[in-house]
Amino acid sequence: MRIRIVDAFTDRPFAGNPAGVLLLDGQDSFPDDTRLQQIALEVNHAETAFAHPLPEGGEADWALRWFTPATEVDLCGHATLAAAHVLHTTGTHTGPVRFATRSGVLVATPDRDGSITLDFPTAPLTEVEVPAGVGEALGAEPVACFDTGPNVGDLLVELADEKTVLALRPRHQDLAAHSRRGIIATARAEDPSQGYDFVSRCFFPNVGIDEDPVTGSAHTALAPYWSERLGRTVLTGLQASPRSGRVRTELRGGRTLLTGRAVTVIEGELLA
Repeated sequence: MRIRIVDAFTDRPFAGNPAGVLLLDGQDSFPDDTRLQQIALEVNHAETAFAHPLPEGGEADWALRWFTPATEVDLCGHATLAAAHVLHTTGTHTGPVRFATRSGVLVATPDRDGSITLDFPTAPLTEVEVPAGVGEALGAEPVACFDTGPNVGDLLVELADEKTVLALRPRHQDLAAHSRRGIIATARAEDPSQGYDFVSRCFFPNVGIDEDPVTGSAHTALAPYWSERLGRTVLTGLQASPRSGRVRTELRGGRTLLTGRAVTVIEGELLA
């Protein structure tokens, strides 16, 4: 099998969020879960995407699954973007590609400028009381707190300002008790003239990722949250991890469009 490492939600190498991508071109099913998990652990990036083609005439073109080094997940934006990028740049698929996933059929559409737009379900937000201990674990006290629903599985917390988000040095183990996957910390952009409307950082200790570089799925919650507060359906988010990346979001009711670029940085062959 060919294996590629793709940096997603960036237009330059060694930035954005790296994902492993394995296209199982000649197969009509996935290898057993143990092997998929072993490969994802060997790749050791936040996510590794596995995809195989589906018969023509169905509701989807490719089946897609995502694994962290520790577990399979229900929804992943950057690895979906990476998989679509590989399909398009290798000529394996042209035009919009429909992926059959745990979260339903997800469509990735290539744009003329080289970016790719993902059509994802919008996360339902439910305001909740700030759980005891979250502020201490994060290192900053939230001003608001929301559950993001079953697909995302995070706790979204708004902090006082962008500087507070950038300065976070959380105790990751202490965060694990407060949500199924992790914590999305966010704040309004201090200076929107810099090209982004809100800032975020994402910590996912429950799936083996202390801090995720750029999280597409989190933006299905960030988009409705900030669209309501800023009064616009089209926004740009900066995920301010050390690698950093930007996600353009467009809220369309029950769906959220996520747009970004990707760069293939490594290509090789899986020998084991």
